This record gives sequence, C-alpha cells and structure tokens, in this order.
Amino acid sequence: MSTPTPLPAAPPWPHCAHGADLVTDPIGCRGIYVTGYTACLAHLADTDRDTYLASLAPGADIDHRGTPFTEDLLNSLLQALTDPTTSAPRLGDAKFDGAQFSGTAGFTRAQFTDTAAFGEAQFSGDAWFTEAQFSGDAWFTDAQFSCDAGFVEAQFSGDAWFIEAQFTGDAGFTEAGFTEAQFTGDAWFIEAKFTGDARFGGAQFSRAAKFGEAQFSGDAWFIEAKFTGDAELTRAQFTGDAEFTRAKFTGVAEFGGAQFTSGARFGGAQFTSVAWFREAYFSRAAGFVEAQFTSDAEFAGAYFLRGAWFGGAQFLAAAWWGPLVCKGKVDLSGAVFGAPVTLEIAADAVSCVRTRFESTATVRVRRAEVDLGYAVLVAPVAVTAHPAPFTTVFGNMDERLLAGPDRVRVTSIQGVDAAHLVLTDTDLSDCLFSGAFHLDQLRLEGRTTLAPAPAGFHRRGIAPIRWTRRRTLAEEHHWRAQSAGQPPAPAGALPEPRRWRTGPDHGDPARTPDPDDVAALYRQLRKAFEDGKNEPGAADFYYGECEMRRHDRTGTPTTERHLLWAYWALSGYGLRASRALGWLAVAMLTTILLLMAFGLPASSPKQEATGTVPAGGGKVTFVIDKQDPKNPVKDRFTSKRFDKALSVTLNSVVFRSSGQDLTTTGTYIEMTSRILEPALLALAVLAIRGRIKR
Repeated sequence: MSTPTPLPAAPPWPHCAHGADLVTDPIGCRGIYVTGYTACLAHLADTDRDTYLASLAPGADIDHRGTPFTEDLLNSLLQALTDPTTSAPRLGDAKFDGAQFSGTAGFTRAQFTDTAAFGEAQFSGDAWFTEAQFSGDAWFTDAQFSCDAGFVEAQFSGDAWFIEAQFTGDAGFTEAGFTEAQFTGDAWFIEAKFTGDARFGGAQFSRAAKFGEAQFSGDAWFIEAKFTGDAELTRAQFTGDAEFTRAKFTGVAEFGGAQFTSGARFGGAQFTSVAWFREAYFSRAAGFVEAQFTSDAEFAGAYFLRGAWFGGAQFLAAAWWGPLVCKGKVDLSGAVFGAPVTLEIAADAVSCVRTRFESTATVRVRRAEVDLGYAVLVAPVAVTAHPAPFTTVFGNMDERLLAGPDRVRVTSIQGVDAAHLVLTDTDLSDCLFSGAFHLDQLRLEGRTTLAPAPAGFHRRGIAPIRWTRRRTLAEEHHWRAQSAGQPPAPAGALPEPRRWRTGPDHGDPARTPDPDDVAALYRQLRKAFEDGKNEPGAADFYYGECEMRRHDRTGTPTTERHLLWAYWALSGYGLRASRALGWLAVAMLTTILLLMAFGLPASSPKQEATGTVPAGGGKVTFVIDKQDPKNPVKDRFTSKRFDKALSVTLNSVVFRSSGQDLTTTGTYIEMTSRILEPALLALAVLAIRGRIKR
C-alpha cells in the first residue's frame, strides 16, 4: 500500500480559511486576518477592504502573510501606502510570508523602512523590485519566482536573505536580475536556484556574499560586480556561462568545489585577498586573462577539461599554484609571478611565452609540452618533470584526462636568459634554443633526452650512408630537413625515426637556422656540460658543432672545412674510437703489405773494407762501405718477412724505430707510418678518454 500524502499544516497565524473543504482542502485560504476582521485582505467585503485601505498611511506596518494577491489588489494596497512627496510606496514592517502574487507584482521604487518579509512567497507573474530600498532585513527565503524577478538597482541596507529561493523564470533578461543592486549587509543566496539567467552585473556586496551550493542553470553574470566582503561560492553549480569579467574581490573569494559546466570567464578580475578554487571543476574553457591576484591563488585539486587561460594574469604573492590537471593547454603567456612560487601542473601543454618570474620559481610538470619562449627570468627558475601523479589533501590527482606520454617535453627556450634556467628530467627533442641568452650557463640535470639522428641506412645518390648515432638539436634537424627538400610532416604526426624532423618554418630558408647559427648553439651547450664536469655528455655537442662548421660554406674557410672533413673521416672529430681504430688497422695492414713487398731487403748486407798500402809500408787507411739493401725478386710474402714487417709496423704505432734493415722505399714507408699510425692511435685514445673522463 502506498503511503498517503500528508496534509499540509495550518499556518501559525489566524487564517481566513476561505474555500476550505474537509476532504480536498481542510485549511482553505491561508491569508492572515486583517486587524479587526475575520478574513484576509483578499476575501474582505468590498466596503471593509476600502475602509481598511483608507486607514493606511505611508510607512505603516502591514501584515498580509499567506494572502493571495491579484495584480489589482496589490496595486490598491501599494497605492494606499504611496508617499505623495516621492510618488513611491513606503512601507514599515512589511510581512508577506507565504503570500501568493498572481500577475505582475510591482514593487518598483518601493521603500521598506523596516523588515521586508517575503519568506515562502510565490510570484506567479513578474516580480519587479527595481530601485526598491530595503532599510531593514529583506527576507526572501524559499520564495518562488516563476517569471522574471527584477531587483535592478535595488538597495539592501540590512541583510538580504534569498536562501533556497527559486528563480524558475529568466532571472536576468532585460531589466530583470540584480544588475547594479547594492547589498550593504550580508547577501545570502545559499542553495538558491536560478533556472534562467542570473544577472548581478555591477552589483556591490559590501559584506559577505554567500552563494554556497547555489545552482545557476542559465548564464550567471557578475560582470564588474564588487565584493568588498568575502564571496563564498563553495560548491556552486554553473550550468551556463559564468561571467566574472572585471569583477573585484576585496575579501576572500571562495570557489572551492564549484562546478563550471560551460564557460568560466574571470578576465580582468581583481582578487585582493585569497582566491580559493580548490577542487573546482571546469568542464569547458576557463579564462583568467589579465586577472590580478594580490594574495594567494589556490587551485589545488582543480580540473580543467578544455584548457585554462591565464594570459597576462598577475600573481603577486602566490606561494603555491596547483596542483591542477588540465586537458588541453594551461596558458600562462604574459603572466607575472611576483613572489617565490611553486607551480604544479599536469596538462597536455603549458605555455609560458613571455611569462615573467620576478623571483625564484619551481615549475613541476607532468606529461605536458612546455613552451618557455621569451620568458623573463629575473631569478633562478627550475622546470622539473614530476615523477608521480600530484597529491593533495583530497587525494591523488586523476590524470586519466591526459592521453599523452608520461614525459615532459620542453619545446622552446628562445629568447630566454638561460643563466637562470634549470631543466631536470626533460625531453628536449623538439626544443628550440635559437635566440637564447647565456646558453652556456644553462643547467641540464637528470635524464635529458635529445632527438637522435635518423636511424638505419639511407641513399645519397647511389652510395648508401648511415648517420652517426648521436644526440642532436632540433635546429639541426630543421636545417637538414630543409636542405634535403623533405616534405613537411602532417600536423600532429609522430616523428619518423628514419627522417629528419621538419620545423615550424619548414619551407622558408630565411627563417630556418643555418649551420653557422646551429654551430653556435652546440658550442654553448657543450661549454655548459663541460663547466658542469660532464664532459662525456658534452661529446655529442662537440660532434654537432664540428658537423655544422663542416657544412658551413659561408662562415668556415675552405681549408678549415677540408681539415674538418679529414678529421671527421678519420675519427669522427676525435669522438669515434671505432673509426680511428678501424683506420689504424687499415694503415697497419697497408704498412705490413708495403714493407713485405718493397721495404724489407732480401738479406742483411755484408760490410766490405778497401784500403791503400803505401810502398815501403807505413800507415794503412780503411774505407768501410755498406751496400744498399735490395728487394728480393721472389718470395716477398713469407711468414718470416711478415714477422719482420709486423715488428716494424708495431714499433711505428708507438713512434719507435724498429732497428730493422730496410730498403730505401721501406725507410720512407716506416717514416710515414711513424707519423700516421701514432696519430690514429692518439685519436682513438682521445675518443675513449672523452667518453669516460670524470
């Protein structure tokens, strides 16, 4: 059996009971008795009503709780209370709790000199309180506005109570809403429901403005509103656009747990005190462009599903910013951080283009592409890849919104004074360094990833080539792709491991760095690693510098380029031990073969002495001569001759003379090998040392 619907309780005041029925409506009319009568104002006899209205004067106290008002009846009451000097109704203590207003309820310019009570009142038609003045408290708790409700330029000198009020119609179109309303006391809109638009543009809240758990189904307009006291919008729900453009918050601005289903715009807003957006949820783009945060800006646990725009915003005293999660871009372009701050951001992209850090900053990032182009770093700034999801007092941040790889990719430090920059555990594969200042003082710590050269074998004409495996800068990729005439990569496509990466200005040689520019970048980064006692890490940068000098046809002289070609071919610029050892093996084998063929004599030469004996005896003089060694006609390549040639060659490698008798040709072969082979050995040793030096 279903539970029967409970009967409504009778009002706490003596009521009219007109139309009561024991079965369908045992209470009847809820209107309070008019003083001196046994009926409410709506059900008085015409003569009695006229008598009552005639007894009223401007400023009189009235009590019409529960009374049903037609438009004509309300106009008659207000006419009786109209002050002839102002032509506006003036009411004393006005009690309209539970009253029902059908048709238009026109309280335009009405003056409520005492309490105005409209608790649980029902407005079936439009309700107009335009320019109304409430000198005492204004009670609209649980009031229901079925059509437009207009409080434009209304003045609330006492507290304004709209707790759980329901604005079913368009509370905001044309002249409806609270545009330029003034709330001198507290404004209570806790759990209020705005089905249509709610307009508070230009409204002034001198004390607390409480909109906790309010529901805005339409657009909520607080453009240029002024909140002198605390503004509490905790867990408020904004289904339509939330417009706080150029709003001013002098007290605490509390948006903790608020949900913004549509756009949220705080462009040009000023937050003098703490701004709380903890656990706020932004389903669409959120704009804080040029907003000013004089005190802390708390975004811990906030989620942005369509990007967060803070371009030009000023964070003058924020010490901690985040952690927050953003699907899309967190745009901090042109923003200013005036105090030491820690930023914690998990996003698809973070733009810090022309962002100004007036003091030290630590930027902890997850998953994002970070653009630091032309950022102004007055003090040291560290950009760090955070190893694990961020944690707040509310728990771990949910990063399922982010589909990108779990790594931080810095895409640009162009125009940055790198002397103040530290990058830790970042991916610099696509990072643009051109235009950075003091790049030789940049600190790269942790695991730093750079783009590799294309893998595998390639064809240059008919000859196969294979690029040396090394770490390279994005600028070299862009120049090589430009020089090779590669087609531009499709937007959003992943880099192909067998091709050079094309740059943002691919196809425009004037805007693509040339080898001279790239060589300077390699040189500075090499010095940065060497100054940090990381010479093995600097090896690839030295290789890249020499590569760019070798290809530079304008800044590098031809002779120097030829030397670099030889240096590259023999030992990979003194960095490829395998190449130098390979050439050394070839040189030794060639020396051995040449010695066996032309350098070793058939046999060791005999000494011969000739002299002249003078007649009659006397002193004898001997002349010692040594025959020139001669090559054998046959049997040049024997094991015995190989041992001799190997001995000569090995001694040449270590720059020693073997003492072996050689032919004239062999002597020159040995001299050549004693110059070339020790040099190749030295290059191999240099390459090994460069990889293991501490």
